[in-house]
Parts: sequence; structure tokens; C-alpha cells
Amino acid sequence: MAPLESVARIDRVPSASRIDRLDRQREVRLRASVAPGFAMADRLAALRAAVGAMNLPAAYTTRVSGRGRELERTFGEFVWAFALSIVFMYMILASQFENLVHPCTILLSIPLCVPFALLSIWLMGNTLNLYSALGILVLFGVVKKNAILQIDHMNNLRAGGMDRASAILQGNRDRLRPILMTTLTFVAGMLPLAVGSGPGAEERRVIAVVVIGGQTLSLLLTLLATPVVYSLLDDLALAFGRRKGFAIRSLFWWNGRR
Repeated sequence: MAPLESVARIDRVPSASRIDRLDRQREVRLRASVAPGFAMADRLAALRAAVGAMNLPAAYTTRVSGRGRELERTFGEFVWAFALSIVFMYMILASQFENLVHPCTILLSIPLCVPFALLSIWLMGNTLNLYSALGILVLFGVVKKNAILQIDHMNNLRAGGMDRASAILQGNRDRLRPILMTTLTFVAGMLPLAVGSGPGAEERRVIAVVVIGGQTLSLLLTLLATPVVYSLLDDLALAFGRRKGFAIRSLFWWNGRR
């Protein structure tokens, strides 16, 4: 036996007390929470900027996990979900109304509710996160019901022989009460989520705030915008139909001359 100091030199240096590995590579995980008044998306951007300022060697890589990764993936999928929902809603509305113009009037209420949904998030001190994005997607499926009630009744009145201007005025008067009833009932049904407490109440509250604020604040705007857009698109469809009819008649006249 020989003492260790005769064959080696012992130095005390700091070292990791624990080594974690992922895919046979060393990893170090940092866990943090978002402080009040900040959003997770801008904190992730600040974190990436801080990592970029470190000028780490090429062998070092960073990766976001947990709720941050779910946020980025959800927002990417949210764009596809929004686009597909618009396409499917247009197809269903076009088949139900048997018209290609009226679905555009109905779907116009969807972008009108987005600013009010974001405003309600800001007024309540919340941030745009996974649950608020889910609330906006839920709002898309609800907010267009007012325009459906209006346009369907206006089309029925016009089919009964009423002119367009009178049908628009009469249709909005007749459908005002059902629209208010359905809106107030829906808002009242979401109030327990908005004022509830307990485990998971924060996430449920954000969804309720988005739906209640977007539905309530956009109510007056959609009631005013839908009849106006209905008349404008109807004029555009009539003008396009007359131009198409004129082109067909001109083609027949030219073929007759030949």
C-alpha cells in the first residue's frame, strides 16, 4: 500500500453535486414562474435574448419545456384551428343558406369580436396565454349566432315579397329580443366560472372573461355592422350578376352574328 499523495495531487474545486442527462447529454434545468404583470410569451423572448447574449459555445443548446413549450405549440396549432374553423363554418353556412355571399356577412362578426376579447383580457389584468387563446376559439363559435338569426329572418321576409330595406329594418326589430335573450343567458351561464374559486379557478376565469367580454362588448357593433354589410354585399352580388348576365348575352349575340 502507498499513500495517494505520493502518486497524485489533490485539489479542492467546485463541482456539480448531481449530473442529469437527456439523450446521453448533460442537461441543466432552470425552473421559474412568471411575475404578475408579465406575460409568458414576452418572458420567453427575454429569456432567449439573455441566452443569446451569453455567447455560449457551439456545443451548448437551449430548449423550452413545460408550459412555455405548450404555449408555443398551442399558438402554432391555434392558427391552423382558426383557419380550419373558418373554412368549415363557411362550408356549412353556404350549404344551409344555399348562397355564397351570406356566409361572408355572418363570418364578419368573428374578427369584430377579437379586439373586444383582447380588451377584456387587458381590463381584467390577465395575459394572453393558453387558456385565453382557448376562450377566443370558443368565442368564434358563439359570436356568429346573432348574424345567423338576423340574416335568416331577413331572407325569409324578402322571400315573402318584402323589399330589401324594409326586410332589413323589420328583421332587426324582430330578432333584437331573441338576440338579447340568448346573449344574456350565455353571459349568465359563464358568470360562475368568472367568479369561482378553488383549484384551477385562474384558468377557468380567463376563459370566462374572454367569452363574456368579447360577447358583450361586440354585441352592439355586430347588430349595427351585420345589416350594413348585408346590404353592401347584396349590392355587390347583384352588380356581379348583372355583369355576368351581360357577358353571357354578348357572347350569345356574337355567336349569332357568326
